[in-house]
Amino acid sequence: MSKRPAARRRCEICQKEFAIVDVMPAAFVRQAVSDLILEQHPAWSQEAYICFNDLNRYRTLYVEDVLGRERGEVSKLESEVVRSLREQELLAENVAGIMENDRTFGQRLADQIASFGGSWPFLISFGVFLCCWIGLNVRLLFQPFDPFPFILLNLILSCLAAIQAPVIMMSQNRQESKDRIRAEHDYRINLKAELEIRHLHAKLDMLLTHQWQRLLEIQEIQMELMDEFTRHRPQK
Repeated sequence: MSKRPAARRRCEICQKEFAIVDVMPAAFVRQAVSDLILEQHPAWSQEAYICFNDLNRYRTLYVEDVLGRERGEVSKLESEVVRSLREQELLAENVAGIMENDRTFGQRLADQIASFGGSWPFLISFGVFLCCWIGLNVRLLFQPFDPFPFILLNLILSCLAAIQAPVIMMSQNRQESKDRIRAEHDYRINLKAELEIRHLHAKLDMLLTHQWQRLLEIQEIQMELMDEFTRHRPQK
């Protein structure tokens, strides 16, 4: 049985001919990507074919176009996500652990003071201290060191508030920085998950293409068998 030449198709984008296994029919291209191709190539139709190099290029352009419409431009974070997607990198990391390791001594001290100042042990111990101070100077001592109206106690409380307020503000600034970094990290992970899902859709399209190619090969074999049968059929 004579072997028929391998079927070839012309790419509508680069106008080069490829084997049938190296092109994808327009009917199997995602509609959004197909619309983008149609904007630049008006001759694009459902009967056309596109090579995989041009198809991957337009898929990348489509992803960048989607990101650009959402943010106005592809930001640095999104570029990092696209790069990690291309290089198969993992974005998940322990942001809290990294920030804890990068703290200076002053930052650790501010966090500890703010944490203790906003806890029940501090509130209870401070209440006990006030009760003892007032009780000693009102009832228990014949010569109180801070008689009513407790000027020394007011001075101590004012100094404590003056010191505690900036420390709490420093801790809040660090917490705000943590929240911002955590939000950026979550955004990168969510964006990569979305791109991975789109990549899975592209792989499904590829599987459909391969299945279509196998069916086409089977059809070509059937046509060859029919041609052979027609040629060898006895004439009446």
